[in-house]
Amino acid sequence: MRTPRLEIEYCTQCRWLLRAGWTAQELLTTFTTELGEVALIPGTGGVFDVRLDGETVWSRKEQEGFPDLAVLKQLVRDRVAPEKSLGHTDRKHSADA
Repeated sequence: MRTPRLEIEYCTQCRWLLRAGWTAQELLTTFTTELGEVALIPGTGGVFDVRLDGETVWSRKEQEGFPDLAVLKQLVRDRVAPEKSLGHTDRKHSADA
């Protein structure tokens, strides 16, 4: 297994494959060398969870919604490449704080 491994578990009943695939694509585009693997895992029951090496980074049920992509990128970045700049994404959310 290549590390770090990022998993996106999505609900097949809710037809969230496209959302999961788009999220995976965005994360792979941002973290071209920092992620070892991205896996899409079919699930049920309204699940949309993002895990990094087994640690839940985002859970739709716990956070009561889907992740804002900029926020998700920051959460992943903080774990895999804390020194990496996310450019305008960092500036936008820093200004909100």
